Amino acid sequence: ILLFLNFPIQDLSLPNGTPVDTSSPASSSSLLNRLQLDDDLDGETRDLFVTVDDPKKHVCTMETYITYRVTTKTTRAEFDLPEYSVRRRYQDFDWLRIKLEESQPTHLIPPLPEKFVVKGVVDRFSEEFVETRRKALDKFLKRITDHPVLSFNEHFNVFLTAKDLNAYKKQGMALLSKMGESVKYVTGGYKLRSRPLEFAAIGEYLDTFSLKLGTIDRIAQRIIKEQLEYLVELREYGPVYSTWGGLEVELSEQLEGVSACIGNCCTALEELSEDMTEDFLPVLREYILYSESMKNVLKKRDQVQAEYEAKLEAVALKKEDRPKVPTDVEKCQDRVECFNADLKADMERWQNNKRQDFRQLLMGMADKNIHYYEKCLTAWESIIPLLQDKPETK
Repeated sequence: ILLFLNFPIQDLSLPNGTPVDTSSPASSSSLLNRLQLDDDLDGETRDLFVTVDDPKKHVCTMETYITYRVTTKTTRAEFDLPEYSVRRRYQDFDWLRIKLEESQPTHLIPPLPEKFVVKGVVDRFSEEFVETRRKALDKFLKRITDHPVLSFNEHFNVFLTAKDLNAYKKQGMALLSKMGESVKYVTGGYKLRSRPLEFAAIGEYLDTFSLKLGTIDRIAQRIIKEQLEYLVELREYGPVYSTWGGLEVELSEQLEGVSACIGNCCTALEELSEDMTEDFLPVLREYILYSESMKNVLKKRDQVQAEYEAKLEAVALKKEDRPKVPTDVEKCQDRVECFNADLKADMERWQNNKRQDFRQLLMGMADKNIHYYEKCLTAWESIIPLLQDKPETK
């Protein structure tokens, strides 16, 4: 599995070009801690903090669902109180994302976890599934909170503060939707001649990136499946030595030692598989969805540019209407420039987040694999004296 560390993402370098000592440190987690310290030194002053925790199961006559506590602490003037605590369910998060897409079409909206994040999980109310989703929803809100534009969106404010969000849903939020009406764009009837080179490069990068992540996701899932199958065999393998020890009295101590050693290896492998399922796979899936979101914003930009090109052609064909058309063309040009600026800024921000997330993810995966092999090595080394000191029996 350490072969994943060769995943060729160009910007997965250590901060400041600091080389990493490939020898095993006294504490392998120190590598990850060092990188996290580097990421924390960004000098940013935050005035909005949002967390998602305390999942609770609700059983009603018509349905059963999970709600999460969303806690907000802020010093921003647009909030009436310095702290809020509300409960939200998944469909509320989905509502927020839709509203953000409608009102901020030029920006990249972070993806939500899919309805069923962990493949193969049937019980969506299991503790493991709920915790995986909680982490994903928490990251979703933190992505929005860290965004210099999305974090000031009025829909986001309502999501964080309203005790009864359903009231806003039923009203259709007529007042807030006006903000989105001012930035709506025409989506049909225009075809783009060609993308500018910088945006064409972004599109090609996203296609390649999502393809590679999809491949790694499939391989990782196959590895986890094979690990779990091996774990089943290993659990059956260990007790065989205990049974054998009952028949061979002179060898019982050694055989029981081997059985215990295999049991320790089982525990270590189980922990490694859980880490892969709960920490590694969700990040891969999030960035696959993230790349799809970026592609959608890129398509919206293309549509606005196509509209602008069509209006320029109309001006050329209808010279007699020059006093009226240029104003319309200028507005369309402003929308193209707005899309270009917002898309490039969000792409740069996304790349920075990706660099940090994957550096932490891959270092964490290396750290966990080191721990796994250290535990297995310790287990087998512990029985060597027992096997060496016992005289051979005839």
